[in-house]
Amino acid sequence: MELQGRIVIYSILGCPHCMRAKNTLQELGLPYEDVRLDIFPKTVRESVQQRTGKTSVPQIFFNATHVGGNDDLQKLVQDKPRLDALIEEVRINTPPPDAPIPPDPSTAIESADPGNFVCEPDEYAKLVQELKASGLIKDHRKGLTVHKNTFCGKDFVDWIVNTKGLDRERAVEMGQQLIDRHFGNNVKSDEVFRDDQVYYRLLEDDDTAALNGGSISECEPQPASVVGGDLRKMILKLYSAFLSKDGKSVDYKGIKGSTEFQAYVGLTKQLQRVKIVEASREEKLAFFINVYNALVIHANIVLGPPVNLWQRYKFFNTVKYIIGGQEYSLQDMENGVLRANRKGVGMFTKPFSKTDPRLKVALEVHEPLIHFGLVCGAKSCPPIKTYTPEEVMEQLTIACQAFLDGSDGCEVDVAKKTVKLSMIFKWYQEDFGKNSEEVALWVLNHMAEGEKKDQLSEVLANKKFSVTHMKYDWSVNSK
Repeated sequence: MELQGRIVIYSILGCPHCMRAKNTLQELGLPYEDVRLDIFPKTVRESVQQRTGKTSVPQIFFNATHVGGNDDLQKLVQDKPRLDALIEEVRINTPPPDAPIPPDPSTAIESADPGNFVCEPDEYAKLVQELKASGLIKDHRKGLTVHKNTFCGKDFVDWIVNTKGLDRERAVEMGQQLIDRHFGNNVKSDEVFRDDQVYYRLLEDDDTAALNGGSISECEPQPASVVGGDLRKMILKLYSAFLSKDGKSVDYKGIKGSTEFQAYVGLTKQLQRVKIVEASREEKLAFFINVYNALVIHANIVLGPPVNLWQRYKFFNTVKYIIGGQEYSLQDMENGVLRANRKGVGMFTKPFSKTDPRLKVALEVHEPLIHFGLVCGAKSCPPIKTYTPEEVMEQLTIACQAFLDGSDGCEVDVAKKTVKLSMIFKWYQEDFGKNSEEVALWVLNHMAEGEKKDQLSEVLANKKFSVTHMKYDWSVNSK
């Protein structure tokens, strides 16, 4: 759409609400100018704050009309008459003198500080800041155990009653909100806040190696479908720039220094408090496959690729993200969530115990097709793709067919009556069948029509055939 006027959105790097607002404008077909406050001098930020009276981003203008933040934009989209009027205004009118003027791009300073601008905050973020300043968070001893950087449930309730003038019942409700909104957790697995000598720890005070750990996101938590969609768009930008056309190789060195990767890392903070329990099966499939594949790349860049059996075991069990208030390693995502809490390779127990809160996130029934979507960072893995909740099953089916059609997935020798399969079918045999014959039949039923399927059908029809497995190439899938 051609505009005589101007739509300006003020944002900062890694702000999920900013990305959501930009996506909405793109979906409406409206061109806009993105002014990132974290790369311009302080005077630009001061001007925006003075004009809007806000220190949250995004802040959106249609010519001189201040629409507000992302929530305001979403409400505007529902108010079609007002939206149409604003679009018409910027379509036919040039910006008036009192409209904001985007700064000269040449004045950008890549190392600038966003100052006090933040995303649209969760209402409990302020309470967390007050709690951190209250002195309640310290080391507590219970028996022989020392709970570091924790606060006591009873002390929290006393503090709320004394400082907020609320009754104890309301104070307990506020404590429960800190857990439900994933600002903190019980030091054990209990998810109920108690007015007792029970200890809780803020998420940011956890001693974690999660690659999106550290400072906690203060943004209003979003559903998995929203955060997953935003992450997918950012991942697509990375893949389009640094992935080979066949999806088999990754330019890790190129990604490391890119602005796209910096933006992606910033966006992973929003995983910390994402609403994942309520997500549908399809949303969980797309979300965790995309996040798993991106985490593998993230870890390869930050930690380096594993080069031997021990390093691979450590990599898949210790590389993790905080998602919805809980830590998820690569093993947890694959075997705990997507395989419906089944033991993985080399595992003696199921990933999640009966009291593990992550069990509520796990699929109720395992999905075999995930093995053709998850990419472990090795050359024998399937190609990297991204998935959407709306089409995830169709997309996984296509990925499966493509993998089986290639030499890394399946080889058939009609004369020798042999079928050679990827090691994936040996490691995760229970996902495909009780024995090699059932696995081979599963492969036949999920293979695309063509010569290889005809050959496999001929071999299986004879009943006397053998199934072997290919050597897995663990070499890193770098360009």
